[in-house]
Amino acid sequence: MDTTLYGPGAWEGPTRRYGPIRRVAVVSDVHANVPALTAVLAEIEEVGVDLVVSCGDLTWGAEPDRTVELMAGLPRALFVRGNGERAVVDIHRGVRRPSTEREAWVPRQHSDASVAFVAGIPFSVVVDVVGLGPVRFCHGSPRGDTELVTPATPAERFAELAADVEEAVIVTGHTHLQFDRTVAGRRSVNPGSVGLPFHEGPPGTAFWALLGPDVELRQTSYDVDAARAAGPRTGDPAAERITALLNAPPTPAEITSDAEARVFSD
Repeated sequence: MDTTLYGPGAWEGPTRRYGPIRRVAVVSDVHANVPALTAVLAEIEEVGVDLVVSCGDLTWGAEPDRTVELMAGLPRALFVRGNGERAVVDIHRGVRRPSTEREAWVPRQHSDASVAFVAGIPFSVVVDVVGLGPVRFCHGSPRGDTELVTPATPAERFAELAADVEEAVIVTGHTHLQFDRTVAGRRSVNPGSVGLPFHEGPPGTAFWALLGPDVELRQTSYDVDAARAAGPRTGDPAAERITALLNAPPTPAEITSDAEARVFSD
């Protein structure tokens, strides 16, 4: 098992801080599911927010370039790096060799401009959200983009992974599980996955969150048939597997059990 943390790069400098901001929409793990993202962005516009934050893994799906284009075009948005973005950049630069057909395919779907945008995404950001105070956003955990934080993460491990940050609210992605809990004296929030959620409801549901003045976990219906068709249309080598996950994803209990046994997953 690879237990490399893949934390912030030495070149990044201090964590970027923003705010105060009244209302923040949080999306994560879009995984290049454009129909799901489009539906969520439409609802975000209807609700009205001051900022959108992406908690990583925009890419690694059927339409990665279009996904980056949509998100990069938002008037007020912040981004943090997921292990998916890191993989795209590393493979594109030749730092990492693709080990599967899909690992070779996904980076090729990104334009040079898209890769450059993704390469500039920081490891984490902090936003002062009115009603919540400073909130830290990252993908896996504050110490690495491969760490799995779940609704069952023990207080001892959570205290360790958050030891080097001061924020009382920490928002993560990576597990595709939507939750809001208090653990080890901190509030641990995951908006869930827009593009590939692990849940027990009907297919065609995207998960995200609204922050400010409290935390509101949201769900948005979208055209799952369009998402199923995107993989074969674009030639995604994993199209069949993704369709299966859209139709019948693992349950939150299954994912939580597996994640807590592994702790890290790239």
